[in-house]
Order: sequence, then structure tokens, then C-alpha cells
Amino acid sequence: MITSESIGELAAALCKAQAVMGGALKDSANPFFKSKYADLESVWSACRQALTSNGLSVVQGTDGTDVSVGVSTRLIHTSGQWMESTVWMTPKDGSPQAVGSAITYARRYGLAAMTGIYQTDDDAESAQGRIVKPMQHSPAPDPEYVVDREIVEEYAATVRELIAKNDIAGMQAVKYDLRDDETMFTAVWKALNSKEKTAFREAVKAAK
Repeated sequence: MITSESIGELAAALCKAQAVMGGALKDSANPFFKSKYADLESVWSACRQALTSNGLSVVQGTDGTDVSVGVSTRLIHTSGQWMESTVWMTPKDGSPQAVGSAITYARRYGLAAMTGIYQTDDDAESAQGRIVKPMQHSPAPDPEYVVDREIVEEYAATVRELIAKNDIAGMQAVKYDLRDDETMFTAVWKALNSKEKTAFREAVKAAK
């Protein structure tokens, strides 16, 4: 992270903003274990008013290399003080769709990290009067995320080894490790065959 020479006023304003920020609603869902994640709109909804009410704004810009794209997130105070960090992603290919998806994913995580936003279920937020977007009848994995195929295969190989050992605790640990990364979990799920999917699902259920 890089910052302006002084960030005293910014830090004070961010402290006040974070005191009233809620969590980003997990309003999109994974179709297999019915778990949810917060999309870019939810992250913005969780922090926008608190930031602007305290003289803070966010600017995000893009950069790139031959193989990667980066999104820089700069938090700016009305005093002119600022702090900035960059998230780098490697799209699955050079198509506009893949590059755009990587940028959107980086925007979401860069904004959440910069503001301290966390993901939350909607029950408590609904009680506080926040608007909860309705779930689609056929929820889909996060379309913003471009997965690393090598990591997917590593997870899938680990799951296969755990199935062979009937290591229920190990399979539950994999599910827990991917609890906030629904698109990666979905990619790992798709890499398994039908028998492996059944064994993984039953092991997770048995561990609950």
C-alpha cells in the first residue's frame, strides 16, 4: 500500500465511516451448498454513504501487462490525503469478456479490502431495514471471477485423495477453506466426476 505524506485527517474520517458501515450482503448464491457471496454492488452499497458522509471518496483505475490486469483503488479525503493499493489478476485468456471479468473481480476485492468491508448474511441486515435483492430462481456462480486452473486442479486432486482415505474432516476443511470463494468452489466441484461429487457432498453433510 502507498499513501500520501500524511494521512491523519483521512484516518480520522475513515474511523468514523467504519463505525457506521454494515457488512456487504451475500445476495448471490452457489447452487450446490446454498452458500452465498457479496457482489460488487453489495460492497458499494455497504460503504458508499458512510464514506461520502465523512468526506471520503474512492477512485479505481486499471493497468495491465501482457498477461495480467491490475485495479488500483485509491481512498481520497477532502483534505487531499489518500491511500492506495492494487489488486492484480490473470484473465483466463485475452478476450474482452475475460479481461472485463478480471477487472470487476479485482474492483470488488480492492474496494472491500480498502474500506474494511466484510461479507454478511442478510438476516440481521434485513432487520435493520436494508433492502435485500431477491435471489434468482436458478442462482449462478460469481460471473466476475476468473479462476486459476492450476489451483482448481490442485484442490480437485486433494479432494480425490481425501475421498480415497475417507477423510471426512479433511473434506470439510476444504469446504471451509473455500467458504468465501464461491466461484473457485464451483470450479473445483465441476472438476470432479459424479461419484466424487457424491462422496464429497456426503462427507461434508456427515461432518455437520
